[in-house]
Amino acid sequence: MWDPDTYLRFADERSRPYFDLLARVEAVDPRSVVDLGCGPGQLTLHLHRRWPAAAVRGLDSSPEMIAAARSLPEAEAVRFEVADIRDWHVDPDVGVVISNAVLHWVPGHETLLERWADELPAGASLAFQVPSNADSPAQVAIREVAALPGWRARLAGAGPGEQVRSALGYAALLAGHGLAVDAWETTYVHELVAAGEDHPVLRWSEGTALRPVRSVLATGEWAIFRAELNARLADPYPVHNGRVWFPFRRIFVVARRAGSPDQG
Repeated sequence: MWDPDTYLRFADERSRPYFDLLARVEAVDPRSVVDLGCGPGQLTLHLHRRWPAAAVRGLDSSPEMIAAARSLPEAEAVRFEVADIRDWHVDPDVGVVISNAVLHWVPGHETLLERWADELPAGASLAFQVPSNADSPAQVAIREVAALPGWRARLAGAGPGEQVRSALGYAALLAGHGLAVDAWETTYVHELVAAGEDHPVLRWSEGTALRPVRSVLATGEWAIFRAELNARLADPYPVHNGRVWFPFRRIFVVARRAGSPDQG
């Protein structure tokens, strides 16, 4: 289960990659825009503001996230739906498909990308970004704690998402399906505020990478797990003057099918 409030603890830091991705999408007047894995919906509303004439949809598998999205001011401008993006197909009138920090949660997402690429209409764009942080100290620490004897068997497969390709790997994959590709990677260095006993990187991770772990453990077990993880984060992410530097690498891809759509 996703918790919108926990996810939005670092809303500014989590939204920046979305806008960096969107800035490279050149669509002028698409008929339809789809946000796959829209979460609590705040960012999806920016799609409506950029393309006010477009029919904008936001899809997410979490009922909690869609409920939060539907409660937003301006929510009536977007069609928010509970849906599994693995079942979604590109409609002929779609001009822009956005997927922000979602695909690494989807097993076999490369096959999904290939299907969408083949379905993408002329002139339409597919844009996505995924974290590429599996070798970071935070991810290593999560795996180490999950591998301790008390949790090893129960937390097998409850990690923070599957491995992703490099920017070059995604470019080659989508170019092989006839798309023009703009791919790059960025390392954001987030300055997180330390407050109380909880390390800020722990609080960040609770919104995403630790969600599968939390869903498996009972409340008391979760308290023990997070205390162990909290202690392991202090050395790789030291606190100085109440702040922690938190590097976070992401992969970005904007792919476009050549040609001119009927509109846009």
